[in-house]
Amino acid sequence: MKTEEDIRNAVEVMRKGGVILYPTDTVWGIGCDATNAEAVAKVYKIKKREDSKALICLVDSDARLQRYVRQVPSVAWELLDCVDKPTTVILDGAVNLAPNLIAEDGSIALRITQEAFSKELCYRFQKAIVSTSANISGEPTAQNYCDISQEIIDAVDYVCWTRRQEHKPHKPSSIIKLGLGGEVEIIRK
Repeated sequence: MKTEEDIRNAVEVMRKGGVILYPTDTVWGIGCDATNAEAVAKVYKIKKREDSKALICLVDSDARLQRYVRQVPSVAWELLDCVDKPTTVILDGAVNLAPNLIAEDGSIALRITQEAFSKELCYRFQKAIVSTSANISGEPTAQNYCDISQEIIDAVDYVCWTRRQEHKPHKPSSIIKLGLGGEVEIIRK
């Protein structure tokens, strides 16, 4: 299957409220429309995870990131300009997202992906896409497609074909919480 067709299929499934499995700039992810509360609830159910634990969202650009936060602190742009690996930023004042995706303190975790497939997927979808590791909560992270349990594969509505054959080490992103006053807290290196 061509990448173009794979992206088209994944976008169509997400537009209908479905859940996908897809390769990201880090590990394989379970994804859905980040603005659809029912789709987000399905992701929590698949992961067997409490919805009090917020999920990460992927976007394709600075402009798209700004749609989901009231105000992006300048320290966020400075940080994102100088990082050399996938970095998720947790920002206060989340807006325009499914309520069950936003943390209790009103923050949201967002990452601008630079990896070709996930960037094009986000661009074509024109919205933030949930990106949580493709595993049951508490179990080891699936670095490659071959590491994903059959239970997860069977639970989603579409599994992307792109990068299924890949066998190389992948690590989750760094996570940094940024406050409007310039506060920086490293959650995961």
